[in-house]
Amino acid sequence: MKTSLLDVRNLHASIDGKEILKGVNLQINEGEVHAIMGPNGSGKSTLSGVLAGNPAYTVTEGSARLHGVELLDLPPETRSHEGLFLSFQYPVEIPGVSMVNFMRAAVNAKRKFLGEEPMKASEFLKLMRQKREIVELDANLASRSVNEGFSGGEKKRNEIFQMAVLEPRLAILDETDSGLDIDALRIVAGGVNKLKNERNATIVITHYQRLLDYIKPDFVHILYKGRIVRTGGPELALELEEKGYDWIKEEIDGTGKED
Repeated sequence: MKTSLLDVRNLHASIDGKEILKGVNLQINEGEVHAIMGPNGSGKSTLSGVLAGNPAYTVTEGSARLHGVELLDLPPETRSHEGLFLSFQYPVEIPGVSMVNFMRAAVNAKRKFLGEEPMKASEFLKLMRQKREIVELDANLASRSVNEGFSGGEKKRNEIFQMAVLEPRLAILDETDSGLDIDALRIVAGGVNKLKNERNATIVITHYQRLLDYIKPDFVHILYKGRIVRTGGPELALELEEKGYDWIKEEIDGTGKED
């Protein structure tokens, strides 16, 4: 029997007084990959931001539990320590902060939360080397300031590298394929696949089927107007690729046109 990892129930959230999420229900078990697709403005990035604790969003109703812990009661850093990871669509640069120091601080903060001793410098550098190989991240990039001067593909690889080091229980990839060429997409997706195991899970937020050619989802959800309106297997993504979103709009609204 599979163990539930994330349980989202009747989640409502708004920004600047405008309701974006209007009752999202989502259950993810250990070992699963879920893809969330939907037209622009449907609430995909809002959902990832709410789960990660972005203070721009106000939760007005509902719950979101990660391995039984209510995320909505926790600050962002504690959600991370509990095992949540968010890969940003547009990773930011942090000049003056080296990747080594940044990641060592993150790892040791998590270890402290778990009641573990800080990782020694020699052990951490060994860990960095091991995880770097997963996404073919150049050693020079790993020693530079966080994302400073990185190309789009390098920033995305760096995100998956961070994910590899932190070993989250639930990884949310918010349009990780945005702006990637085929080679970078293959490497990033390959890294995600290598990190999958029986105790973790992944949410892939994307517009396009092409990412799902590399990261095979167990379930595909269509998010539209703040709700998950359809759930299926990988074939649902193929149907979207063929038909676009008009058929969903017609099914839900009775029209293929935008509001």
